[in-house]
Amino acid sequence: MKKILFTLSLSFLLIFGEGLYAQTNPVIQKIIEIGTTDNQTMNHLDVLANRIGGRPIGSPNYDAAVSWASQKFKEWGMEVVLHETGVLPIGFNRGPWFGRLLDDKGTILHFATPSYTVGTKGVQRGHVMIEPKTKREFERMKGKLKGSWVLVSGKNTGWPIDYSDRGNIRRDSIIAQNAEIEKKNDEIRRENWMNRNGQQKELLPMIEEPGLFYKQMVEAGIFGIIQSSSTPINALYDRKNLSNMTWDNLPKVPDIKLDEHQFKLIEQMAKERRYFQLEFDIRNHFRPGPIPYHTVVGVIKGTEFPDEYVIMGGHLDAFDVASGAVDDGSGVTPAMEASRLIMKAGGKPKRTILVCLWSGEEFGLLGSTAWVESNKNKMDKISAMFNRDGGPTVATSITVPEAMYSDFEKICDPIGSINTNFPFAVRKSTPRPKPKSPGGTDTAPFIVQGVPTFQFGTEDINGYDFSYGEIWHTERDTYEKCPADYMNHTSIVTAIVVYGVANLDHLLSREGLFAPDEPEKPIKKKK
Repeated sequence: MKKILFTLSLSFLLIFGEGLYAQTNPVIQKIIEIGTTDNQTMNHLDVLANRIGGRPIGSPNYDAAVSWASQKFKEWGMEVVLHETGVLPIGFNRGPWFGRLLDDKGTILHFATPSYTVGTKGVQRGHVMIEPKTKREFERMKGKLKGSWVLVSGKNTGWPIDYSDRGNIRRDSIIAQNAEIEKKNDEIRRENWMNRNGQQKELLPMIEEPGLFYKQMVEAGIFGIIQSSSTPINALYDRKNLSNMTWDNLPKVPDIKLDEHQFKLIEQMAKERRYFQLEFDIRNHFRPGPIPYHTVVGVIKGTEFPDEYVIMGGHLDAFDVASGAVDDGSGVTPAMEASRLIMKAGGKPKRTILVCLWSGEEFGLLGSTAWVESNKNKMDKISAMFNRDGGPTVATSITVPEAMYSDFEKICDPIGSINTNFPFAVRKSTPRPKPKSPGGTDTAPFIVQGVPTFQFGTEDINGYDFSYGEIWHTERDTYEKCPADYMNHTSIVTAIVVYGVANLDHLLSREGLFAPDEPEKPIKKKK
């Protein structure tokens, strides 16, 4: 009988022991306790989004975010490494902006400008013109362009009009092609007139491009260009010219993205040849370079396997027409809080935890790519890389390959006790094709190197009507879009999972992570 009882007890321990251990692990219990009673995630987000604000690389705000995050990591007892990502030739600093329609109502204008585009020369007041589409139109109206705001065609996609020499050459080529098309159309008009009672030929379409006469209009003395934008307004950066910017080739006039409803009204007034004026005061400024920018790495040193790693984080940079709270403050601050919880709970992970706040994600995964390139020798020693860059909804699941499933089941077991309103599931994935080149978010450079990468599955469980598409890169990317209960819970989940992976006796298995490469099909030779 004793033998039977011993066998049953042993079986119970084997089946449930790991789960009981996880639930009674004093560090995990402390993480949950502190995370539920003294969670600081929203305090971090308040500083990052409201006090610092939008933070493109090369801006004083980004530099301030680097300093602040470094100081917090040190305050919590962590080591800090600043990994230099790159150097920008010119920096950017966005100031306030204001505009109005000078009519009997003094209508305030709703607009934004992309990063790394120029502001006004103080308050500038001018009349409105519709851009010329042909050389003939330009010659007819060039004398009236001086001191005007010009409405250009196309719909704003966030990017500025290309003001560079390369852009000018392309537009000059189109102008020359359109001149030939115009000659042919003159012939067609003549033929149609001669044959006015017969079948009429259709005119050839002209090649369209917003700001086709950009260079010529700037030389004529325009104040700036205005393009229609759907709302909420998004404004990105000058990706074509940023790396080549100098004081000598900065853009000359503002590139204004105006609320489509106001644009339509102003366009109609201009078409009616009514005289009115617009007034703008846009305080964009540039900073003399070179300006280095850095990824902030907070380090919790491993006690048994210090040269093996678990990575968590998000990207520190953010577009600056709003505050960058969602993209990606909602990724950065839960990771920061997770590291604080681990440190405050007395966590001593077996392998090293790196909290990486990536630089230049919005400019092309610059920080994560540079870090991977500088640490190629560490790739096979990274157990997992966790990244959050999908909005502030609450973490409710993680999907892992079969070979990792039992590890994650044990690690994630305590999560269910935190908040019954936020259930958590571990799901199995099927092998995925290994990408050949990075793209998307900061997990990408790691995936290319074969590193297991994860983003928590998330849900809007409480029905806050969150819409990432509405907020992404727009003026509505603000603090209040991040629900505190979602953010706080996610920080606890992140701390438990990351600490659990760092505390395993082994690196996570990579078996079944990627599907086998398909053999290349032989190229058939033409007979």
